[in-house]
Amino acid sequence: MDKMYRVMGFWTGIFSVLFYVGHMPKTSLLFLAQTGFFILLGYLKLSERMYVYIFFVYLTLFFAGFTYYTTFNMPLNGPL
Repeated sequence: MDKMYRVMGFWTGIFSVLFYVGHMPKTSLLFLAQTGFFILLGYLKLSERMYVYIFFVYLTLFFAGFTYYTTFNMPLNGPL
């Protein structure tokens, strides 16, 4: 399970670079932070159950943040 967190760190790192190249610095920094988080967790050697709990908390925070953003911050007529 720890290897999968390193894989997620790799892919969020790739997305971070692509967002940076696409002139989206805030999103790039967000994904860079996620990359560090996933790589750090990948080397902690926790139990599989703990990795599943951490992933559940991560998904819960993501869905809450995404729902908040799409409900209150996203423009109604699309990006301007």
